[in-house]
Amino acid sequence: MTVAPSRSLRSSAELISAEEPVLAHNYHPLPVVVARAEGAWVEDVEGRRYLDMLAGYSALNFGHRHPALIEAAHRQLDQLTLTSRAFHNDRLAGFAESLAALTGLDMVLPMNTGAEAVESAVKVARKWAYEVKGVPADRATIIVAADNFHGRTTTIVSFSTDESARSGFGPFTPGFRVVPYNDLAALEAAIDETTAAVLIEPIQGEAGVVIPDDGYLRGVRELTTRAGCLFIADEIQSGLGRTGRTLAVEHEDVVPDVVLLGKALGGGIVPVSAVVARREVLGVLRPGEHGSTFGGNPLAAAVGSAMVELLETGEFQRRAQEAGVLLRDGLAALVGKGVRGFRARGLWAGVDIDPAIGTGREISESLMREGILVKDTHGSTIRLAPPLTITDEDLRGALSTLEEVLRKGA
Repeated sequence: MTVAPSRSLRSSAELISAEEPVLAHNYHPLPVVVARAEGAWVEDVEGRRYLDMLAGYSALNFGHRHPALIEAAHRQLDQLTLTSRAFHNDRLAGFAESLAALTGLDMVLPMNTGAEAVESAVKVARKWAYEVKGVPADRATIIVAADNFHGRTTTIVSFSTDESARSGFGPFTPGFRVVPYNDLAALEAAIDETTAAVLIEPIQGEAGVVIPDDGYLRGVRELTTRAGCLFIADEIQSGLGRTGRTLAVEHEDVVPDVVLLGKALGGGIVPVSAVVARREVLGVLRPGEHGSTFGGNPLAAAVGSAMVELLETGEFQRRAQEAGVLLRDGLAALVGKGVRGFRARGLWAGVDIDPAIGTGREISESLMREGILVKDTHGSTIRLAPPLTITDEDLRGALSTLEEVLRKGA
């Protein structure tokens, strides 16, 4: 690692302690304080190295400080960072053109965070339902899947089935119907003349990397087309190379009406998200009806354009496919040896740990002590989502360390 040493005068323990009285306690991070990073590796303030097997929940698909992305950011910092959408800027058109082409859709609504993209899609779907489909005013409904994760704003938690996300935050926004994930019959039964859209994750990330049956996404596309409603695919975690395709829906050759992107879109440098859709859908927005001061800013557009260029070669999608085979084979060898089961696609996996060995949190902490960073979800599941730039050697090393941790137990 060639980055400059940290200037922190406080230890990891001191910095963690210093956060306690001044930061809201809305996260429970692992007790590691990262000060430097490059590629798939990070260092804490004491200089201990860790292999990052989470990659910012897919925000760091291209690793920490990817040279092409850093160069794009530096170059733009020397020119222009923000205009707001009160004016045009010279980077936005190119970003929107390249992103629309990458996804096979027509128009782009640039925002900042993943939750903003989801909120924007909800607004657009409702307006489309009233102006294009002819749903009576204020009666539009959107169908979502149980165990979804689309963010934590008040509207989004209104259709969450996770009580930890909902409890204490009501009253909730109406207009949503929840059906079981991976259940086409239930989805078909829920669609009616008020349905504006079906909003799903092609692979449910927070739920533990839950992959639907083959044919499910095609079925969603067929049902929504037949019913004359929109198919909105939340690809904020699953998209941009993570699963071995540019978008996870491509595994079934499906083209949604709307694709939601974020996380990796900002290259791990700036928050960038986008609603990408057919012209008929995003065309319902008019000046003043939706916006964001930072959405589409020149710095974000420059980094986003550089990210699209990386994916246009197909190199990272192929890398996720190839390394994904290593990941799958390595996890398969651990089933019955502390792993009860797993789900994997590309370089993304949810691993169910035998509760007799430890919770997901305990295994994550044990791996951290051995220099591997992962994160738990829903009790005894851990998620693996390393940068697409990880080497075979590092990936094998991480799997070997996981095997050793499971053998010893938490």
